[in-house]
Amino acid sequence: MASTNDLKNGMDLNLEGQLWTVVEFQHVKPGKGPAFVRTKLKNVESGKNVDKTFNAGTKVETANVDKRTMQYLYNDGTSYVFMDTSTYDQIDVTPELVGESANFMLENQEAIVATNEGRVLFVELPASVELEITQTDPGLQGDRSTGGTKPATLETGHEIQVPLFISTGEKVKVDTRDSSYLGRVKS
Repeated sequence: MASTNDLKNGMDLNLEGQLWTVVEFQHVKPGKGPAFVRTKLKNVESGKNVDKTFNAGTKVETANVDKRTMQYLYNDGTSYVFMDTSTYDQIDVTPELVGESANFMLENQEAIVATNEGRVLFVELPASVELEITQTDPGLQGDRSTGGTKPATLETGHEIQVPLFISTGEKVKVDTRDSSYLGRVKS
């Protein structure tokens, strides 16, 4: 248990059986009336943001969300298997929790896996990853870097839009949040 006076950005709270992360907070002491704490909270599992106001000094339950860097090993058909690189413990993560991250995961790649009391909450990849283009139509004479885009298939099987001058076999940097092309990778 902690007091609302102890809140900090990034702190995890257990409110009404749900896990919330403090995105921002503000202690308000009006001229009249008691002080209060205005917070912006983000649901750890759903990502939903809410504004919540607490009376100053109110007790809130803190939660222990363990975020560890783990190595993605393989997909066994029903779940994704991750290994803690310090203890070599392996955990299975359901495809629902991995979500869109599966489009950018290669075996032996590192990811952050968040758990609470042994339950996996989410998997988070770095903001960008470097992947190879396995198939795309060849560029045409006159293609320019400021021109249009074309579909390209990554080595993970996911399809993104790339500039016309990109060819099969090139490594590109991809934003994992919105599947956008960020640039070529120089080898």
